[in-house]
Amino acid sequence: MAMPEKYQASPADFLAVERTFLAWIRTGLALMALGFVLARFGLFLQEFNLARPDVHTASYGYSIWFGTVLILLGVLVSLLSLLRYLRLVAMLQTGAKSFGNTSGLAVAVAILLAVLGLAMSYYLVATRHVSALNLFKAQEDSMAAIPENGIVRIASRHSVAETVAKLQAFLQAKNVKLFAIVDHSGEAEKAGLKMPSTKLLIFGNPKGGTPLMLASPSVALDLPLKILVAEDGAGKTWISYNAPAYLQQRHNLPADLIPNIAVIEAIAAKVAE
Repeated sequence: MAMPEKYQASPADFLAVERTFLAWIRTGLALMALGFVLARFGLFLQEFNLARPDVHTASYGYSIWFGTVLILLGVLVSLLSLLRYLRLVAMLQTGAKSFGNTSGLAVAVAILLAVLGLAMSYYLVATRHVSALNLFKAQEDSMAAIPENGIVRIASRHSVAETVAKLQAFLQAKNVKLFAIVDHSGEAEKAGLKMPSTKLLIFGNPKGGTPLMLASPSVALDLPLKILVAEDGAGKTWISYNAPAYLQQRHNLPADLIPNIAVIEAIAAKVAE
């Protein structure tokens, strides 16, 4: 009884297997790139919420996890495609022919992507951004909460010296120039007067302040930005600054430039922690 002849692989067969392998590598790279973008989007929104606490956005913290899953899936696809490529090459060299078999890797990736896509779709629908109406209402509420004198005052958990040091370190880390520290209590002491510890920090960034002054030159009266760190009679430390919405009203600043001064809210809140 004659033995069946082995399949003789041609160069075209090896090239076809190699093209398939490269296609899977491209798929793995695409998955990793998409995962990276998705993860970075979640980190961007977290940074945006820290910089603009007055603007309410839905939480997208899970986008980091979805992105990480996509990156890991891309790595897994790359590794499995390599194993598949080596296995197919070995089969061709031994004369085996299995081109009619279903690709388990393709089926598994398709199912995983479908499940992940459904989960992401549900998550996006469940965590929509607040509507424009709600955002406008939040802005109105923020405007209504501004004191008549336009000064926001928040308590610090630290002493005046510690709060000032923390603010200096924060500004340095963010590459914001500290123009001066006015030690009011120190000057009072030199004049033979007693005064609770009171220091005024003047800081800013020309890239943020110049557009404001070009739009409304009078805002130079309130720029650079200022934060007052002072101790009250009971020994409690307070942080005070001009409310951004108050400065907008006072100098008729364009709404698109408010982020240039609204950063002071995030700075004060961070330092007060």
